[in-house]
Amino acid sequence: MGGIFMSSPIYWQDAKEYLRSNDAILADIIALYPSETMINYHDAFLTLVKAIIGQQISVSAANAINQRVESLLGEITPENYLETDPQLLRKCGLSRQKIAYITNITQGFKDGILTPQAWSEMTDKAVIAQLTSIKGIGPWTAQMFLIFHLHRRDIFPLADLGLINAIQLHYGSEKALSKGEIKELSQRWKPYRTVATWYLWRSLDPVPVQY
Repeated sequence: MGGIFMSSPIYWQDAKEYLRSNDAILADIIALYPSETMINYHDAFLTLVKAIIGQQISVSAANAINQRVESLLGEITPENYLETDPQLLRKCGLSRQKIAYITNITQGFKDGILTPQAWSEMTDKAVIAQLTSIKGIGPWTAQMFLIFHLHRRDIFPLADLGLINAIQLHYGSEKALSKGEIKELSQRWKPYRTVATWYLWRSLDPVPVQY
């Protein structure tokens, strides 16, 4: 990843203790991954590119495409991206639509529509509104950005299929839980639903989710 600095959320240990004390099922999941944590690359463009690549595909498929794109570009930066032949990006596994979305994001930074310097002072809702003004960034992608780049601690992506599957596996029965039931269940994880979400994802995937 070149010289990109990586770190984990400052609240991670506090969140683990809180979740363990409030949910026995989640406590068992957390115990399986004692030393793992969520990683932030401190690169907004990289996080958004990874989130776009991860739209509607499995974690393993997204990781494979990410590796091919990074190998092609050397480093995933707006400059390297714009200088790369779209046909080469297609050969990495990116669809034409996702290539267009990433181009839109690049332009959003260039035109000042995306304002990284202001995000730390903005509410979750305001950041999501700004991000989703860019074609290709929907609510799910914006939530991934809040989780992985901004490290907002109480994000709960209710539309995420992996999260729904994990909750159904660990908390459900033969009857599928409704979104209302899942949302109600998530109240016990407040104000650390980001961390609960990460561990629920981790319980399904052979490698940690990273954007």
